[in-house]
Amino acid sequence: MTDEEDVLQSIAEDDFIPGSDAALTPQRTALRVWPAALLILGMILCRLMPSLAEGVPMVWMFSSYGPLVCSVLMLLWWITFSRASVGERILGTTGLLSAFGITVLTVHPSMLWVGVGLLTIPVGVALFGLAAIIVRRQMSVQRTFIMVLLAAVGFGWTVLVRANGMRSDYTMAFPWRWTPTIEERLLADRSERATGRLADFRSEDVERWIRNPDWSCFRGGTGGIQDEDLPIATDWTAHPPQLLWKIPIGPGWSSFAVAGELLFTQEQRGSDETVVCYAADTGKELWTQSVPARFEEPLGGPGPRATPTLAGGRLYVQGASGHVLCLDPRSGDILWQQDLKQLAQREPPTWGFASSPLVIESRVIVYAGGSDDRGVFALNADTGHVQWSAPAGDHSYSSPESVVLLNRPSIAMLTNDGLHLYDPASGTVRLNYSWPCPGYRAVQPHVVGPASILLPTGSGMGTRRIDLAVSDDGLTASERWTSMRLKPDFNDFVVHRGYAWGFDNRILTCIDLDSGKARWKGGRYGKGQLMLLSAPELLLVLGEKGQLVLVPADPSGHRELARIQALSGKTWNHPVVTNDRLFVRNAQEAACWRLPLLSRPEFAGTEH
Repeated sequence: MTDEEDVLQSIAEDDFIPGSDAALTPQRTALRVWPAALLILGMILCRLMPSLAEGVPMVWMFSSYGPLVCSVLMLLWWITFSRASVGERILGTTGLLSAFGITVLTVHPSMLWVGVGLLTIPVGVALFGLAAIIVRRQMSVQRTFIMVLLAAVGFGWTVLVRANGMRSDYTMAFPWRWTPTIEERLLADRSERATGRLADFRSEDVERWIRNPDWSCFRGGTGGIQDEDLPIATDWTAHPPQLLWKIPIGPGWSSFAVAGELLFTQEQRGSDETVVCYAADTGKELWTQSVPARFEEPLGGPGPRATPTLAGGRLYVQGASGHVLCLDPRSGDILWQQDLKQLAQREPPTWGFASSPLVIESRVIVYAGGSDDRGVFALNADTGHVQWSAPAGDHSYSSPESVVLLNRPSIAMLTNDGLHLYDPASGTVRLNYSWPCPGYRAVQPHVVGPASILLPTGSGMGTRRIDLAVSDDGLTASERWTSMRLKPDFNDFVVHRGYAWGFDNRILTCIDLDSGKARWKGGRYGKGQLMLLSAPELLLVLGEKGQLVLVPADPSGHRELARIQALSGKTWNHPVVTNDRLFVRNAQEAACWRLPLLSRPEFAGTEH
């Protein structure tokens, strides 16, 4: 071959244009595919990163955005570094973008945009790169068609699925799009659901229950601790808990308030956020009250996040879209209503308004996160009128909490800015302890001494203990320790006898309150919830997959005493125990279990 022919051949290979004479020239250059192989490997490693680097700050960003970055780099590789001819690059890029565009127009609405980013783009682009590796030596334009075809298959199959929320390991569930959701089945079968009547209970009993609730608010107002003496049998093989009832329920991450035989919770039902009263003994629906509102986001899904509060014979509720309701718990009638979006002049945060109302005397304390002094509001419990407002951080999924520090009652609110303490009567700021969080806070502070409090933080920042003191300017706070051994996300922990038990990311752990050092770590239950049965000193762990596990509150080590499957599906809601009954729910079902007690007749004559 002459030098002139060499040059012409080179031009034909590098500047291939379909339809031109060069299209007839056989391709003689194999694709440079090692970058594509590395990028595919990078996608896989990014997806596995939450498990490989558990507890690393902001590790979710690798899992969520890493595959997208690799996809962009894959496209740049194809355009600039693949050795493909110009014609092939144009054909491949046009085909890839066209297939993606058609897919976006036809995917299920729930896939936009998180599902597309987490599934559609990485799968399609990875298959594009994989095809390039397989056909890299094929000396024909057909290899480009094969690559585009395989990418189109990768993009296209995601048209068949819908997004169903994210798990704690930052993976998403993708059921077939034609299968009805739990909520759709619930709404379709409402006529067949068992319902009861509040009139079936004696009015004097109802009044007594409402005036003296068993579990009045989020986490019982006791930090998730059940102080009642419950001699629970721990051999659940011989004496398992008894399932009293299990019912389908609308989506939402609310827990229960319990008053005698009445259960109160929130759930999403179609276009309405709904407060529901159930019969505790049967699970039958007694009444509902709805507000036209639907908050939904692709990670947590639809539905309210906050737990109702029973106080003073009334029921107070905060919805994910921002409405605050005062209801008559006997009938569900609305007594007054407020809107946090208007009060705080803001839209709902990323995961909705999630704080549960706190009732102190004649005031309902709600977190809104507005600017200036519109962070926290005190509403009149009888009328809903604003009594005071105070500044707070603009981002939090924690709830206002009543605390006593330095012998003074205060309201504690944990936000992205740090800890805020307020005077309950006036809203005067007693303390602004600055500990900024780049992500979010979604768990509760814990008082651990007369002048000491724990501040838990997700996003890999750990838990900090601060000590308070009185100064001329009010209150001051100093750090005692910060522990990276307890890094709760949205799953709360409990404090008992000088120790804290909770989830370090997704693993159960125990730390010493004096030093912040870990005593033990064990038991992978996902990002579940737990509560403490203090009299028998047992941890009742409700795992993310609905498993119920009994663990001793023992700082010497982790061991499981018993386990059952209490619920099906992703479970992030807080459990509740009253007497010997355990109430659990998630975004698709609720159940009541009777715990086995040693005092029952079946244990007579048995040594324990």
